[in-house]
Amino acid sequence: MSDWSSILRAAFTGFWFALVFSSIPVGPINLTILNEGARRGFKWAILIGLGAAAMEVIYCSIAFTGFSSFFGIRTVKASMEVFTFVFLLFLGTKFLTAQTVNVPTKLGVASEKIEARLDEKLHPQSAFMTGFVRVMGNLGVLLTWIVLAANFMAHDWVADEFAAKVACIFGVALGTNAWFGLLSFGVSRGRGRFSERTLLRFQHVSGILLIAVGLLDGGHIVWQLARHKI
Repeated sequence: MSDWSSILRAAFTGFWFALVFSSIPVGPINLTILNEGARRGFKWAILIGLGAAAMEVIYCSIAFTGFSSFFGIRTVKASMEVFTFVFLLFLGTKFLTAQTVNVPTKLGVASEKIEARLDEKLHPQSAFMTGFVRVMGNLGVLLTWIVLAANFMAHDWVADEFAAKVACIFGVALGTNAWFGLLSFGVSRGRGRFSERTLLRFQHVSGILLIAVGLLDGGHIVWQLARHKI
């Protein structure tokens, strides 16, 4: 049974990582909020963010409930730690060296096709459904939460217990909504669009942060190997 310390640790982990990964990189939801918030105001922008956050929480829940038993295997946990290290360095380098705001990737192209099909079938009219459908069609969000969930459990930041997982998902909900709320408020107050150059700078900072997190994760792997004399 989870104690309060493990529950609070799981909630903080979910909140912190959701806050960071919602704000980086400058993806389609952030760009939509920036543009729509400048044009239609805070209410429209925050509803887009709430819809996006709702779908992101669903993906996070799928990552924990659908793969939790798989993550419990010792070999898989070790493999996911290495994969996370490589994934963060690759993604960080991709965004750090980007020359445009939208970094083209095969996964991004596939996500755009899925998003286009969902838009065609569902025809989202409200701001909430616009955010919800755009995240639903973004395969990168699901992949990111699968990787993060595995990493959380591999490092024992989130215990393999129901209460801890629920606390982490709750933290994710708070973190994503906090970021989208701040972004919506900021852009609606400014009543103007961010230039592509400014967004590109945000993206470069995102790359640096991702690389830093990856290096910390790599350092943890090396420390574990040294401790076990492998």
